[in-house]
Amino acid sequence: MPSHSGNPLVNAGAIATTSLISGQNAAEKWNKILDFYSKAAGEKLVLIDEVYQSEAATNTGNKALSMLLAKYDRIYADPFESVDIYTKQCSVGVNATQLARMGATLANNGINPATGQQVIKSEDIPHILSTMTMAGLYDGSGGWAWHVGLPAKSGVGGGIVAIAPGKG
Repeated sequence: MPSHSGNPLVNAGAIATTSLISGQNAAEKWNKILDFYSKAAGEKLVLIDEVYQSEAATNTGNKALSMLLAKYDRIYADPFESVDIYTKQCSVGVNATQLARMGATLANNGINPATGQQVIKSEDIPHILSTMTMAGLYDGSGGWAWHVGLPAKSGVGGGIVAIAPGKG
């Protein structure tokens, strides 16, 4: 049995993955995540507070998942703090250009094509893209893989990013 949650692209795995972010407090952890997103987008991204407040008011299911993760020793920080940081991740505003640049960073072996910065280790890209293929669109992943054949990820806000490795 694995020693950690295996799929960071579905809620339980994303919450567990969030709990692995190091930091002295929740604010430091959140800022690390937002900084990473901004580097992938090639410009500063921000939290949409209205979306965050709405999501935070209705995330009892994610809180329940975090407690289940705790029961099975699959969460690595305070469960509710991890859910709160995860909820913020789901509330970051991006436009189509920023999302495309984030996808292009994955397609370009982790290097942001606009800034030239190595944002993601190139050796991690195959793992990320294979997980996107298998679970990036939740229950729709299999059909998407069959019909489209590209790794993809959907977001709470309705955005979908698909990656053609080495192309865009």
